[in-house]
Amino acid sequence: MADKLQGVESSAISILKRAVELDSSKRYDEAVTCYQEGLQLLLEVMKGVSDGAKKEKFRQKMLEYMARAEELKKFVRDEKTAGKQHEQIQIESNATGYSYETLFSRFLNQFLTEIEVEDPYIRSHHQIYNFLRFCELVVKSKAPVKEIRLLTGSDENPELQSQQHDKLGQLSESLQKHNIKLTIKYSDTLHDREIRFDTGWVVKIGRGLDIYKAAESKFSIGFCDFDLRPCHQTTIDIFNRKYMKESVDTAEDTV
Repeated sequence: MADKLQGVESSAISILKRAVELDSSKRYDEAVTCYQEGLQLLLEVMKGVSDGAKKEKFRQKMLEYMARAEELKKFVRDEKTAGKQHEQIQIESNATGYSYETLFSRFLNQFLTEIEVEDPYIRSHHQIYNFLRFCELVVKSKAPVKEIRLLTGSDENPELQSQQHDKLGQLSESLQKHNIKLTIKYSDTLHDREIRFDTGWVVKIGRGLDIYKAAESKFSIGFCDFDLRPCHQTTIDIFNRKYMKESVDTAEDTV
């Protein structure tokens, strides 16, 4: 009986270890299945344990794994529901209420670890400041982001190019203090403007991060708070490439 119980315990540990590995690899559906299978086996083991301290240890572990499994189930369910919809936001000229926090905060959750920003115009002083504000939002959100990858164009003027690279280099050093790596690459042929989150979400903005009109002065309302800053006219498309692909594949299978 003891040997059988030991075998079940070994299987439970192996499956739960696999669940954690899948969880870390963002394969959440598979992770949930492994968590559930491992918990079922761990429950069998706990029923056969007479030692009070060991039983309590198993109980605590089960509660920990159950909480994580439920968390992942809810996340996957919510993402699938939202991700199958293509959302479009039309921002009219001079419209307000579209700060980076308003637009992006919903994507900065506990499952996010990497962000890719493609915008050919992170060059001039105010454009780099826009990117800085976006990075500040990421840091402030407490999302466990480890890396931000920026692909942008390089200024054609050698002097301005040097200033651009220097400013982005300073931002990179600052982000390192918050344990975020900034990887910068330059492209002369880049045209698309989109932000990709490694949870699958993609935000395509016609004007990239440069959606705001210049403030009337440094002491006018809207200079500091982007929710109060008038915007240029632009279109924002939001979709989840992972679940949109699943929807397309399912539709093709039914044809």
